[in-house]
This record gives sequence, C-alpha cells and structure tokens, in this order.
Amino acid sequence: MASTSAALVNGLGSSAFLNGGKNAQILLSAPIAARTAVSPKRFAVAAAAAPKKSWIPGVRGGGNFIDPEWLDGSLPGDYGFDPLGLGKDPAFLKWYREAELIHGRWAMVAVVGIFVGQAWSGIPWFEAGAAPGAVAPFSFGSLLGTQLLLMGWVESKRWVDFFNPESQSVEWATPWSRTAENFANATGEQGYPGGKFFDPLGFAGTLKNGVYIPDTEKLERLKLAEIKHARLAMVAMLIFYFEAGQGKTPLGALGL
Repeated sequence: MASTSAALVNGLGSSAFLNGGKNAQILLSAPIAARTAVSPKRFAVAAAAAPKKSWIPGVRGGGNFIDPEWLDGSLPGDYGFDPLGLGKDPAFLKWYREAELIHGRWAMVAVVGIFVGQAWSGIPWFEAGAAPGAVAPFSFGSLLGTQLLLMGWVESKRWVDFFNPESQSVEWATPWSRTAENFANATGEQGYPGGKFFDPLGFAGTLKNGVYIPDTEKLERLKLAEIKHARLAMVAMLIFYFEAGQGKTPLGALGL
C-alpha cells in the first residue's frame, strides 16, 4: 500500500500531469495496480544564483554605477564599486587591485605605527622626524630623494614583474641561501606569495617536510579579511592627514 501511494504521488508530480496532457488522464483513469507501473520523470532543479553584493546597502542593481558589468564578484571584497570605470580593462583591473592591496598593507602598518609611536614617545607622528632625539642623519631633502630613488627602483621592478611574472631575479636578495625559495610564490597568485618566508605562522597553509602547502579555503577567507582591513586603514590614514593639517593627532582626537 505504501509503495502504491508513493507511486501515485510521484505520478501526480510528473510533468505529464502538471501539463494536463493525455498521460495525466490515462494516469487517473488507470487502475491502482496499473498506476504503479508509470515511471515518473526526474526533474533537475537549477538553484538560483546568489545576487551580487552591492556597495550601496539595499540596492542590487541600477546600471554600471551600482553594478558594473566588468566586476563579476570574483575578486575578494568586490561589491561593485567602480564609479569612474577604472577597471573596464581587465589588465588594469588586475593592476589596480594589486595597487589597492599594496597601499592597504602600507596603511595598516602606518596606522599601527602612528598609534604606537605617539603612545611611546608622546611626539605627534607628523613631527617625529623633526624631534631632537630622532634618528635622522639626513636632511629632509636628502631623505626624500633617497626614498624616491629606492622606492622608484623597487616599484619599477614590481611593474615589470607584474606584466611579466617571475621575470625579475631575486637571487641577490637571499645572500644567506643558495636559492630564492624563501621569496618564491608558493600560492601561484599575484600579490599572495605565501610560503615559509611570507607565511611563517602557517595562517594560509601548512609546512610538511620543509615544503609549504597552501590551504585554498583559508587563503580565500584571509584575502577578504585583509582587503577589508586595508580599506579601513586607508580611510583612517586619510582622516589622519586632515587631522594633521589642523595640528591634531589621532590620540588627541580620542582624548588620550
């Protein structure tokens, strides 16, 4: 009886019955025993794709300003924000993402340094270089020129390596090792080298027999967390600059 009822329910749920065709009439008019012989068709239900997240809460569409077609959600932290259309070119979209990542990492280090430095010395971050006890053997002009020269050289190397991956040798950068394995890209993804040197605590991988094995799931979670913190740090640095223009410091704004 149970099998007969199950067969009848399956038959009623078939496309023939739902479409009201002849097969449905035959199914209802046939004896119970005959109905058990009807083989129901199987349905393949396609799950609806999850809507893309929007940078404007509560808005999920509205043209390229809200949901640009060149942003498909594949990048970590992609919420469709590109009002100027800077990422229309796929090559430059990749470059802008790496630039965002690099600037965000510097901003995170700077925010921590500003808070810790002022809490330790009591000197505002924008006056630290001019303090009597500061270690500054060069004048401001010499220091700026040296920084521009060195950073310009490093950035030019990064630019070339970005468009021609692994074209820039780093053998010279590891005098303590015969190879450049410490600086090799263990994940195979631009901007996320991983490995024993860049991930010594194994947050996004494990070290087995001296070989670094990346964990894709952990890496994806860390990518999203990093880009969120990087953006927050860049906004914080922008606020710090405005405060510095008024002679204020982050700790002073907090009443500390």
